[in-house]
Amino acid sequence: MSDANTATSPSNKTAILAIILISYVMIVLDISVVLTGLPKIHNELGFTDAGLAWVQSAYTLTFGGFLLLGARAGDILGRRRMFVVGMTIFTVASVAIGASQSSAWMLSWRAIQGLGSAILAPTTLALLQTTFDEGEERVRAVSLYSAAAGVSATVGLVVGGLLADWLSWRVGFLINLPIGIATVIAARIYIQETNKRPGVFDLPGAVASTLGMAAFVYGFIRSAQAGWDVITLATLVAAFIMLGAFVLIERGAKQPILPLRLFSDIERSGAYGARMLYISAMVGFFFFTTLYLQQVAGLRPALAGLAFVPATMLHVPVAVIVPRLIRRFGRNAVLIVGMLIGIVAMAWLSRAGVGSNYWTTVALPMVLIGISQGLTLSPLTSSGVARVDHADAGAASGAVNVAHQIGSSVGLGVLIAIAAIGSNGLSGADLTAYRVSHAFDAGTVMLIATLVISLLTIVPAARRQSQSQEDVAPNECAA
Repeated sequence: MSDANTATSPSNKTAILAIILISYVMIVLDISVVLTGLPKIHNELGFTDAGLAWVQSAYTLTFGGFLLLGARAGDILGRRRMFVVGMTIFTVASVAIGASQSSAWMLSWRAIQGLGSAILAPTTLALLQTTFDEGEERVRAVSLYSAAAGVSATVGLVVGGLLADWLSWRVGFLINLPIGIATVIAARIYIQETNKRPGVFDLPGAVASTLGMAAFVYGFIRSAQAGWDVITLATLVAAFIMLGAFVLIERGAKQPILPLRLFSDIERSGAYGARMLYISAMVGFFFFTTLYLQQVAGLRPALAGLAFVPATMLHVPVAVIVPRLIRRFGRNAVLIVGMLIGIVAMAWLSRAGVGSNYWTTVALPMVLIGISQGLTLSPLTSSGVARVDHADAGAASGAVNVAHQIGSSVGLGVLIAIAAIGSNGLSGADLTAYRVSHAFDAGTVMLIATLVISLLTIVPAARRQSQSQEDVAPNECAA
């Protein structure tokens, strides 16, 4: 069976896009849906204050750690098969989380849910690449994919807060059961199986990358909780050693899970680094704004969730028109404007404090955050998979998702550590306001660094590619 997308009818492409978007919405939604419900989870399952952080960390550790292996599995075993496997694991884990009666049970199944996401996320992006033709068709599909990611993160906070107040935080996980079953059935009907590529798994590379990524994420998360003690430093040293070993293994492997040739293209390399920093700042926005709204502004979970609505108001409309904006102004211009808007918004949010007006200090910059995400994520995703052969589609999508997950987990740990600097002697709302402000200052610096990386790597490479295409066109006409 061929990977060729030319064999896929327009109606099937629409169905496949719907399957991809729904599955990705589920993944992202379950990252944020618990945030506004954490106080209820804390009390109901008997979490300690420190242990509560692992509701997110258990998920992100396995998600980030197994991403590359999940991406490679799709290449070797078939992407439809791995989509079904990933969705099944994710759905079963969701039901188990919703039925949790203890903190240990919940954390165990959150880790398993992360494994399902690690298989599912790169498979969805790889299916998108191999189903839709390169050019306007794929740009539109990637724009919707990126919009789904950004909107789901915010919608998860709104839904999580409403459910925690009105029903139960468990509903946010239990609802995945009917959706997961329907998605698996639809996938078996509409998605054709891709060619299974002969070979074996790069097991040494998979082990080194998984352990290295997990240690890296764990080290930074622990630094925010326990400081830079011997265990934290030893964990990070071990992470660098394992990741260094991973590079050496991949260099000599016949079928690497992450072909190093992906990084030979400066645009793709720049896109991975820029995505990591951008997502670091944005996950900080969600996490610290949630703390500000509940612990400084004094809002209940439901109202705190609804207070995120301004961040979604223009996100979807902007993301939908991104293909037209790219056609008119070029991908570089859309990307840079999106980043500049994000820098302004994050700097604005850093001014929030005790007694600040919600509408002028939080809501208005939230609108800009939504616009920034709508403009930025799609071009970054396109650059991350630019000029990738179908044989490397899974690996490239895995690299995009790894960059995203590093930003989500490590970035948050770094921001939490920075936010705590100089906060001794403060307490209550003053302490939270101080930490939130400093976290947003650090987030602003991250976005500036994202802009610099893009100007030095993505923009020049995309400009050269455009110029090359313009040079080829006259020659083809002459021929």
